[in-house]
Amino acid sequence: MKRNLKSSILLVASILLLATMTFSCQTKNEEVEKTMTDVKSEPLLRHVVLFQFKPDADPDAIKKAEDAFLDLPNKIPQIKGFEWGLNNSPEGLDKGFTHCYFLTFKSEEDRAIYLPHPDHKAFGALLDRILGDVLVVDYWIK
Repeated sequence: MKRNLKSSILLVASILLLATMTFSCQTKNEEVEKTMTDVKSEPLLRHVVLFQFKPDADPDAIKKAEDAFLDLPNKIPQIKGFEWGLNNSPEGLDKGFTHCYFLTFKSEEDRAIYLPHPDHKAFGALLDRILGDVLVVDYWIK
């Protein structure tokens, strides 16, 4: 009898766990679907910037440039989204590019304000002696 009770409890617990997981997955899928719908309803312009620093670049100067770039969204309201990170790809295809910045604008006009903005120019001046190469790609999300 005790064995049947244990089996019944395990069965009920398993069913509850499965139901919870199913509900959780369904809720997450609905959230992703809503996000994708929101993104599709509003065109956004992405501005991707990749940096390759000179081999002899001073780490303190690189840190100062990182901090300045990170502060741009606080100074330039046309930047609607900002992400950044350091390359960690195991593929070895980075061609020496280590830093990736991902900015979002609502329009080409907003980007046109950002590019010559005095704070953007001041940030760029920090890169003069330490930047080996830069790659920039802009695109409208589809």
